[in-house]
Amino acid sequence: MRYSCARSLCEVLMLLLVAAPAWAVAMAWTPIGNPGNACDPQSQGCFGAVGYAYNIGTYEVTNAQYAEFLNAKGASDPSVLYSTGMADFGGITRSGTLGSYTYSVVPGRGDMPVSYVSFFDALRFANWMNNGQGTGSTETGAYTMLGNDPKVSRNAGATIVLPSEDEWYKAAYYDASSASYFAYPAGSNAQTTCSAPTAAANSANCGNDVGNFIPDDTPVGSYIGSASPYGTFDQGGNVWEFNEAIFSGPFRGYRGGASFNDAFYLAASFRGDDIYPDEEGGGIGFRLAYIPEPSTGFLVFAGLLGITGWRRVRA
Repeated sequence: MRYSCARSLCEVLMLLLVAAPAWAVAMAWTPIGNPGNACDPQSQGCFGAVGYAYNIGTYEVTNAQYAEFLNAKGASDPSVLYSTGMADFGGITRSGTLGSYTYSVVPGRGDMPVSYVSFFDALRFANWMNNGQGTGSTETGAYTMLGNDPKVSRNAGATIVLPSEDEWYKAAYYDASSASYFAYPAGSNAQTTCSAPTAAANSANCGNDVGNFIPDDTPVGSYIGSASPYGTFDQGGNVWEFNEAIFSGPFRGYRGGASFNDAFYLAASFRGDDIYPDEEGGGIGFRLAYIPEPSTGFLVFAGLLGITGWRRVRA
């Protein structure tokens, strides 16, 4: 067995393990360096400038990872972290009664990205990760929820967060070697090819090429030849991904396109700006960012290690 890995990914990928009990969610992180880069002008603004080094999830948050979260915090589920759409079309089922709910991954869907999550669900997952998992709060930490405030924003000193639009954009499109941006997130200015999983470059799960119903997700990292210049996977296609951008009214930001979208929606020029923060639906998920600080209590290892929830490919 080997782990899928783009050439650049092997050079830069780090594994961050939260110092917590064995049940804890482990997540792969990709370092994003080159602080102080210029932004990329688009019709709706200039995006991608970040003045600090950070890490971003190499993959989208998976059903298996979100199910761990639900089993830690969803016995009564007062914040409605679970959607019935996850059972009907997604990858997680719920059993039991109020106060003793338990959650299971649908067989064969553990490594697929979680969907049927709201923006608020993503922030609460980030809070839980930021607070060390386990019994960690979902309501404070990286974000102070105050119920479901549609204008909630990142707290100072937050470590594990939902990416800002600039953090997400830089990880997807910026090429440090040329100090410029690509038009598509697999390191190309040519439009991404929608296809079934493949090792071919500049390919993604889009255009309904995997199937004809929602969701047609693929396991994260399935397009092994289509990493971003930094080494992230699936920032184009598979599921849309929330970011922190705030728009007029209650709307929040999302980018990257989903399995049922044409390749145009994967482009840097397309900006999602019309989703309600409590809206849950097929084809939208998220990844996290990690902003290192001294004495965080995390253990950082270079290289690729085998852990539950990572995309595995048989040799």
